[in-house]
Amino acid sequence: MNLILILSIILATFLFMEFVAWSVHKYIMHGFLWYLHKDHHQVDKNKILQKNDAFFLIFAIPSVILIIYGIENFSYLLYIGIGIALYGLAYFVVHEIIIHQRVKILSRIDNKYIRAIRFAHKVHHKKLEKENSDSFGMLLVSFKYFK
Repeated sequence: MNLILILSIILATFLFMEFVAWSVHKYIMHGFLWYLHKDHHQVDKNKILQKNDAFFLIFAIPSVILIIYGIENFSYLLYIGIGIALYGLAYFVVHEIIIHQRVKILSRIDNKYIRAIRFAHKVHHKKLEKENSDSFGMLLVSFKYFK
């Protein structure tokens, strides 16, 4: 498999994961699994971990399975698994470090894009219940948040 095809699969998977994350957030986290996501909107400052952190497994497990299967079988599934893992890493950096500042490194980054995703996330968190929320994306947000 040539390098351009490999990088294309990884990039396409990474970009597709934003749609997957948006859908999971809107329809699953704010749907039937709200009981896990609720503590992310109604935060207890004394807790280091939240039930919401379990969603890490929703993305990590398929990624690990695809990477292992792809390595063992010399399959393109390895590159899909890598794309999912890279999205998970980006999600962690953006959501946990830059937006929520749960880890204090990189928390002072300030540019138009960072301000937009922080604002969109703040609007999302204004709602303490699962209904009527807005802005479910992580890396891609509406242009209205850039103003």
